[in-house]
Amino acid sequence: MALSRADTSVLGRWWWTVDRWTLAALLALVGLGYVMLLAASPGVAERIGASSRDLFILKQVFFLALATGVMVAISLLPVKQVRRPALLGFFGALLMTAATLSMGVEIKGARRWLHLPGMTLQPSEFLKPFFAVVAAWLLSEARSMGWRATAAACALFVVVAAVLVKQPDMGMLIVIGSVFCAQLFVAGINLALVAGAGIAGVLGGVGAYFVLPHFQSRIDRFLDPQSGDTYRCRSPWRPLAMAGCSASAPARAG
Repeated sequence: MALSRADTSVLGRWWWTVDRWTLAALLALVGLGYVMLLAASPGVAERIGASSRDLFILKQVFFLALATGVMVAISLLPVKQVRRPALLGFFGALLMTAATLSMGVEIKGARRWLHLPGMTLQPSEFLKPFFAVVAAWLLSEARSMGWRATAAACALFVVVAAVLVKQPDMGMLIVIGSVFCAQLFVAGINLALVAGAGIAGVLGGVGAYFVLPHFQSRIDRFLDPQSGDTYRCRSPWRPLAMAGCSASAPARAG
């Protein structure tokens, strides 16, 4: 049945207000991902000795159906009802992502996952959509609040970048940074400023990657005085980090 523009039902309002091209693109991505999974997952299941060759296919069908339902359900909500959960979800996902730095499961030198009963969770995957919504909200408020809203969005991006670099998860940082720069451009900011904001965010994250180990060593020393006087530096650039720590830390007595 064709939906008229005069239809004021929830479905009618949704059909005439949803971005159908974006919805179609997302559904196409879901379908493409499933096709790729059909080709790759049976071999992987056999290699790791899974109980069934279709284990990952069945799990993906479940999660894809769940994610598609959540996507459509959220698109039915008014804008105000999307902003508030997104704000709460952003700070919750940011705290969980930061928690991976101390309580996360280390895999191949990176701490990106939290071990929960029955599953392993990567909080940055939830941080990504929540940040996109919160950043879009702040940028839209720039018309009434002026530069302060844009500055707040940039500050949140720098915090997110610092946490992702610390994990490290450069792939996620590139994705979030690209989305944020595109949002800045769509919001009407000059392209040169967008590029400058992106470079500043990346440089800020890289700078935090070198600076945070120094502060982390001070926190460890404060929380555990019995550990000794030598500060511990956690950086892949160990010579530079150790030089910085040695310059500020007292030599261990005895």
